[in-house]
Amino acid sequence: MTETLVSPMVEPADAPATKRLFIKTYGCQMNVYDSERMADVLRPLGYAPTDTPEGADFVILNTCHIREKAAEKVYSELGKLRLMKLDKAASGDGTMTIAVAGCVAQAEGEEIMRRQPAVDLVVGPQAYHQLPELLTRTARARGERIGADFAPHAKFDALSAPRAVSGVTAFLTVQEGCDKFCSFCVVPYTRGAEWSRPVADIVTEARRLADQGVREVTLLGQNVNAYDGIGPDGAPSTLARLASALADIPGLDRIRYTTSHPNDMSDDLIAAHGELDALMPYLHLPVQSGSDRILRLMNRKHGRARYIDLIGRIRQARPDMAISGDFIVGFPGETDRDFEDTLDLVRTVGYASAFSFMYSPRPGTPASTMGTQVPDEVSRARLHALQALLTEQQVAFNAAQAGRTLDVLFEKVGRHGHQAIGRSPYLQSVHVEDADHLIGRIVPVRILSGAQNSLAGTLAAGAGDHPVASRVRPSTSDAPRAER
Repeated sequence: MTETLVSPMVEPADAPATKRLFIKTYGCQMNVYDSERMADVLRPLGYAPTDTPEGADFVILNTCHIREKAAEKVYSELGKLRLMKLDKAASGDGTMTIAVAGCVAQAEGEEIMRRQPAVDLVVGPQAYHQLPELLTRTARARGERIGADFAPHAKFDALSAPRAVSGVTAFLTVQEGCDKFCSFCVVPYTRGAEWSRPVADIVTEARRLADQGVREVTLLGQNVNAYDGIGPDGAPSTLARLASALADIPGLDRIRYTTSHPNDMSDDLIAAHGELDALMPYLHLPVQSGSDRILRLMNRKHGRARYIDLIGRIRQARPDMAISGDFIVGFPGETDRDFEDTLDLVRTVGYASAFSFMYSPRPGTPASTMGTQVPDEVSRARLHALQALLTEQQVAFNAAQAGRTLDVLFEKVGRHGHQAIGRSPYLQSVHVEDADHLIGRIVPVRILSGAQNSLAGTLAAGAGDHPVASRVRPSTSDAPRAER
C-alpha cells in the first residue's frame, strides 16, 4: 500500500481559492489519478489543495480495499480526523467536511457510517464526479452514500474538462474494472466489470497533458491490457493501437501502462514493444504464484509454463525488457512445495523489481472461506525468503546498469545542491549532480553505479546541449537482466 498526497495545482483565474482541500490517497496509481480528478472537479467551487489536514475545510480519504490492514488504517485515520473536526468547530473556524472515497467506500459504506459518525459523505470510485453537486445542496447530505452502482462512462463524461497538472509525468486512466474474478481479489466487486474509454477521449486528454508539458504518461487500468475502447473506425481498439495513436502526439515521448494480466498479453501488444520506441521497456506483469496448483485455486486461468513462455516471447520482441511482478505468499492451502515452485519461477524469470505480500483474506471473496489458511508465522517466513531473493535480483539489475548510457527524463530537483532526479526507461530513479537546469527534458546519462532503489549517474558529453533526446532505444547487446 502506498499513501500519496495530491500535490497543489495551479488554480484557474476564474476560480478564486477560498477553501482548503486535503486528499490522502491509499493504494494504486488509479487512486492517485482519481484523487487528482477529485481536486479538478472541486476547484470550480473554490477548493485549493493543501498539504495537511489540520484546518482543512474538506478532507477526502481515497481508499484501497485490496488488503485488510489498508482498510483498518483508514478507520484509524478517521479517528484522528474526528478530533480535528471537533477542534475546528470549537475554535469557530468553520466546519470540516469528511468524505471517504474509493474502494473501501464502495464495499463498506454503511459500516463506515456506523463506525465513524464524523464521516459526512461516502463516495464510490465511479461517482466522485458527483461531489460538487452533493456539496452545493442546501443540506449537507450527511450520511448519504453515493456510488453504489457502477457507471464509469457517466463519470468520465462528467470529467471532460481539462486537467490541471504540474510536472512532466502523468497518470491516465484508460480502463476500469475486472472480469477475471481471482479468488483472493475484491476489485470486481468494488470497481465493477471491465470497461474501456473511447480512443478519441483518451487522445484528447493526452494532447491536453502534452500541451501542459507532460512528457510521459502511464496508462492505467485494473486490467489495462484488456483495453478494448471504441476506435476512430467505430470498432473496438486494442492497447497496442491506442499506444500507437498516443505515440504520434507531439511532445509525448514516453508511454507506460499498468497493471496487466498474463491472459490479456496479446500478440499485437507484444509486437508493439518491439516497434514503438515511445513504449518503455518496463512491464509489470503479475503472476502471484509459481505453483500450478495454487494458480488454479486463485482462479488465475494461466499456469507457470504459459507465464514463462510469455516472458520469453516478450523478451524476444524487446530484449532489454525489464520485468516486474506481484506475488502472494501464504495463500490458503499453500505448501512448502508450492512455495518452492514460486522461488523457482522467480529464479527462472529474473525480475528487475516486484511487489510481494502475505495473503490477506478479504470478506466476500472465495479464498476467504477456504479452510486451509496458512499460519501467519509460516507466511512471514516465506515472505522474508521471497523478498530476499527479489531484492537480490533488483540489486543485480540496477548494478548491471553501471557503465551504460540511458536516456533519463528529469522530473524534479534533488535534495543536494544542483542535483536532479529523473527516471530511466526501466523506471529506475536516477540521481545526477549539476542537472537541475534540465527538469522536463530527456537527456543521456552515463550510469556510474546502481543501488537497490536508485541509480547514480553523470550527464553524458554534450547532454545539456540537446533540447530533446531522440527516441533511440539503448543498445540491447549488453542489456542487463536480473539474475536468472
